[in-house]
Amino acid sequence: MTAHGHPKASTASAAGEPGELGLFAFFNEIGIINQLASAFFTRLLPDGVHVAHFAILNHMARLGDDRTPQQLASAMQVTKATMTHSLQVLTARGFITLHPDPDDGRSKRVRLTDRGRAFRDAAIAAVETGFAPIAAQLAALPMAAVTETLRKVRIVLDESR
Repeated sequence: MTAHGHPKASTASAAGEPGELGLFAFFNEIGIINQLASAFFTRLLPDGVHVAHFAILNHMARLGDDRTPQQLASAMQVTKATMTHSLQVLTARGFITLHPDPDDGRSKRVRLTDRGRAFRDAAIAAVETGFAPIAAQLAALPMAAVTETLRKVRIVLDESR
């Protein structure tokens, strides 16, 4: 039992448990890993910056900025209102700037600032450092192959939405 009175999570493979086979087990493990990693990552971010805010910065750093709030909302699969709030937080911290859209006067364009890019890079470095205590255990796993498989799964899911 954990300190909260819940049974301790089993270390047995979910694929070996009745009713948890195949794709469900695969996506269930990804979901649990996401919850654990997000909680860990949240502890490394400064107050007021959420993993969702980091995800926006990371998306723009990886795929390019100068996107509309609607494009970002679609990419993050959140409502426009949620994205508007996140963009307000990121703007207040100086991580992004909003500019009028030259093609649509009613819309804006979002651009990553040097400060936003530096914050994103520092957050990634903090995660790498934070995971150092378990790096040896993870190094024994075929991370490159797993990452490539997960990338392919992401592409299929993204193309299917």
